[in-house]
Amino acid sequence: MTSYIFFDDALQMLVNAFLASILLLMVISCLGLAVIETMEKTGIRLDTKRLH
Repeated sequence: MTSYIFFDDALQMLVNAFLASILLLMVISCLGLAVIETMEKTGIRLDTKRLH
């Protein structure tokens, strides 16, 4: 017995995955910007010489 996924169902899954990835990317970028803004406001500086 073979089970097939209809084209409409497959397309809907791809659209849902695409929208979920966009939402996740936006959430992560907003969190990153919030962290950077907080670091700038509090005056936390990274020592760039130690990072190299």
